[in-house]
Amino acid sequence: MRIMGLDYGSKTVGVAISDPLGITAQGIETICRKDENKLRKTCARIEALIEEYQVGLIVLGLPKHMNNDIGDRAELSIEFGKMLSRRTGLEVVMWDERLTTVEAERTLIESKVRREDRKQYIDTVAAVFILQGYLDAAAYKKEDTDR
Repeated sequence: MRIMGLDYGSKTVGVAISDPLGITAQGIETICRKDENKLRKTCARIEALIEEYQVGLIVLGLPKHMNNDIGDRAELSIEFGKMLSRRTGLEVVMWDERLTTVEAERTLIESKVRREDRKQYIDTVAAVFILQGYLDAAAYKKEDTDR
């Protein structure tokens, strides 16, 4: 079963997919939309990717504040997750995504991606970090229960 990682933003959604063994995350694409509230095409694209990659679980980034509070952006992500779960029938796991965009930006800078080109990659890279964090935690949890 593959797992999909999503970085949900106001006008973009970064998408990552795990390998079939659930060990590594790979960036797939960034879905763009013109208006924050226009989600029909975004959801249709996510559903197409779920079918294409035979996804069995969705991990959605939860943008908490540094003090662990849930703000407006996190509330929107939670609502988006509920909608995705209803539409796809899949479980949606909310995953703490604090600092993933900062980490993605740093990675792109270190990779010498030009400043004007970073915007098109940053959400996908953030989705990779969200999904990889979940995969690593799941592997650690499994390893801990196997002892």
